This record gives sequence, C-alpha cells and structure tokens, in this order.
Amino acid sequence: MKIQTKYLGELEIDDSNVIQFPSGLPGFVDQTKFILLDLPGNSVFQILQSITSINIAFVVTNPYHFYKDYEFELDDNLLESIDIKHKQEVVVYSIVTLKEPFANSTMNLKAPLILNSTNKLGKQYILNMDHYPTNASITPVGSSNRKGE
Repeated sequence: MKIQTKYLGELEIDDSNVIQFPSGLPGFVDQTKFILLDLPGNSVFQILQSITSINIAFVVTNPYHFYKDYEFELDDNLLESIDIKHKQEVVVYSIVTLKEPFANSTMNLKAPLILNSTNKLGKQYILNMDHYPTNASITPVGSSNRKGE
C-alpha cells in the first residue's frame, strides 16, 4: 500500500508492518493505524507515522539508548489489552520533542509507547511514577545515570 508521510514523502509500505493502536493515542483517538519508518542515515530515531493522516507523525526512539536504568512494570490491563504473553514481545519507544538546537530536544519517559512485536498492537502507557518526566533531556549515552533527569 502507498501512503503519504509527513517527513519522507510517498512510500510503499507492507500491510503486515502496520501497528494498531486500538484506543488511538492520547489527543489522537481517531488515529489507530501507524507504521514505524526508519530515518535515512540515523539508527537511533524513527518516525511513527499515521497511515491515514499525513500530518500525524512522531519522532520516536528507544529510551534505553539514552537511559539504561529506565524501568517500570507493565500492569495486567496493559498486557491484556495488547495481548502480551512473553516479555520478549515487548518493545518500548519514547516520543521525542525536537528543539533547536537538537541537543535541547527531549523525550517523554512518563508515557512510553508499548508495542507487541508479535501481533503489532500498541498502546501509550502513562506511568504512575513521579520520577520519570515528560521532558527528559536527550543526552549522549553514559553522560547521566539519573532517572530521566
């Protein structure tokens, strides 16, 4: 299928790679189908692009690349809602807020995106923990061992 994307123009995508967010994302409840797109020449960041709305696209990253001590428990409701049966199925992303200069960009550690890699279901999971901010600094690996601060 061909889709129009916000950052990469028209692309051909494989339907089997479409990620379903049955409840949408907070603020975008009508957007339930997304695709993860690689950024050319950049292995750290990807784009989570709506397949139905060209202007709905989020830069995302694996938070463990920046914060190796990032950890939280997934509750039973989340596990059931996206049918996670094994921890190997869990993939975690954080939404990035881009800023100028890029070093001032932040990521949301308070509300990670949880994906089931087996069935391509996803949900944004809002943590009940105060020590992870919505605007954690993007810092070089190893420059901070603090919990998202």
